[in-house]
Amino acid sequence: MQHTESARGWGLAIIIVHWLTALVVFGMFASGLWMVGLNYYSSWYKTAPFLHKSVGILLLLVTLLRIVLRLKSSRPVRYGPRKAQYLASVVHIVIYVLLFALFFSGYLISTADGRGIDVFGWFSVPALGQLFENQEDVAGDIHFYVAWTLIGLVCVHALGALKHHFLDKHPTLKLMLGLQSQVGEKGE
Repeated sequence: MQHTESARGWGLAIIIVHWLTALVVFGMFASGLWMVGLNYYSSWYKTAPFLHKSVGILLLLVTLLRIVLRLKSSRPVRYGPRKAQYLASVVHIVIYVLLFALFFSGYLISTADGRGIDVFGWFSVPALGQLFENQEDVAGDIHFYVAWTLIGLVCVHALGALKHHFLDKHPTLKLMLGLQSQVGEKGE
C-alpha cells in the first residue's frame, strides 16, 4: 500500500478517510433513525442527540480534510468509458453536496434555540440562533430527506464499485481498499 496518491493508486490517507466516512455515514443514518423513536423517558433521550451532533461536527471536519487531500493529490488512472467516468464524477460531487446539506441542516436544527453545539466537551460550535420561522422543523425535514437521498446514492456508489470489480474486472475497488497498485494502461 502506498502512502501518497499517484497515477498508480490512492494513498493511505485518502483510503482511510474514505472508509471512515462510509462507516460514519451509515452509523449516523442508523442512529438518526433510532433517535427519532426515543421518548422523553428514555435514558438515551439527551445522550443520543449529543453524540449524533458531536460525531456530525467531527465528520464535517473529516470531510473538509478529505477535500483538501483530494485537491492536493493526483488521482489514479480511471477505467471504463468516458460517460461512466463522467457519471462517477457527478455522483462523487453530489455525495459531497448532500453531506454539506446534512451538516448545514443539522446545524440549523441544533442551534435554532440559540445554544451552540458542544462537541464531546472538547470545543463548542457557536450558534447563529433562529434565522427563519420554524427553522427546526424546516431544517429537520431537509435533514431527513437529504439523509435518505445520501444513503440511496451511497448504495448506488457501492453497487457501481462492485459492478466495476466483478463484471468489468477493473481494479478500482482493490485500489480503494489499498490492495493493489495500478499496472498497465487504462481500460476504455
